[in-house]
Amino acid sequence: MSTVLMIGTRKGMWLGRSDDAREDWDFTGPHHDMEEVYSCMIDTRSSPPRLLAGASSSWLGPQVRRSDDLGASWQETGENGIRFPDDIDASVERIWQLAAGCDATTVWAGSEPGAVWKSSDRGESFSLVRGLWDHPHRQEWGAGFGGQAFHTLLPHPSDPDSVTAAISTGGVYQSADGGESWEARSQGIVAIFLPEGEQYPPFGQCVHKVTRHPARPERLYLQNHGGVYRSDDHGATWESIAEGLPSDFGFPIVVDPGDPDTIFVFPLGGGDGRYPPEAKARVWRSTDAGATWEAMGNGLPDRFYVGVMRDAMCADDHARAGLYLGGRNGAVWSSTDRGESWRQIVANLPDVMVVRAAALPD
Repeated sequence: MSTVLMIGTRKGMWLGRSDDAREDWDFTGPHHDMEEVYSCMIDTRSSPPRLLAGASSSWLGPQVRRSDDLGASWQETGENGIRFPDDIDASVERIWQLAAGCDATTVWAGSEPGAVWKSSDRGESFSLVRGLWDHPHRQEWGAGFGGQAFHTLLPHPSDPDSVTAAISTGGVYQSADGGESWEARSQGIVAIFLPEGEQYPPFGQCVHKVTRHPARPERLYLQNHGGVYRSDDHGATWESIAEGLPSDFGFPIVVDPGDPDTIFVFPLGGGDGRYPPEAKARVWRSTDAGATWEAMGNGLPDRFYVGVMRDAMCADDHARAGLYLGGRNGAVWSSTDRGESWRQIVANLPDVMVVRAAALPD
């Protein structure tokens, strides 16, 4: 097996290639030079694999670009892409999410302003999911510090009609009918920026990221703007699992592909000081679904005054899964031992916004 790594930044995207050992890397880039790349996806559901990138140009606007030759050439969606219909007075600013559905051809996308889109042809064309755009809550959603980020799309691994979405600052929503209708699923999640007595609203939380393991689809993990949570009932209720962490503020949360009880977070000092506590870059790991936590820092810097964004930590799908961590200083680290040790594999890139990795057959 070989390995491909996509790194999206504020000024283009880089592609890394390695073998299954993942020790030596070759990088090409920038692809989509000087375009913001907030979302990437490696689609291995058919051969050859397809790379997708949500790129935003200051001149041409946002596009989903695709490659079927591992980045040697790219095509774009053009007029069939993520564009609001003529009856909606809005324009797409960024493409925050790209996620594969449970069948062979569906791709979901999330944009700013907060909207969900669906493709039935592996990302060659998209249509607006009107059920969420027309939801009565949408008019009351705010925007986080970085904008109205539709940062989580979790298609159910076996039910094509079920999808979970989350947005800053709207909260968690779920659809059980393919996007026709949506229900707020944020009970128990705090909105610390609201006045005392109003901090547990039915929607409006600043959720940063939600994840799940396909073997336990009813269990969800969530990193909030203040709070780390687990739900064991598909998001109907949430309980805090932040005890033991140095801070409950952060952006990414990643589940180990080989173990639904093992999760990883990257705590930051808080909404004001968005770098790690004591400026020490540490990934915190729990192997018991959030009951206890341990710091993993071997190979990570002790002077780290930047953050790690919501999609800038991920795992690949090798039998022994690798982890990847991208900083806003333009460096990316990898681990092949579940976070026990880390090594820097590339540096001096622009501000890293997203990393995605996958194993490919040679």
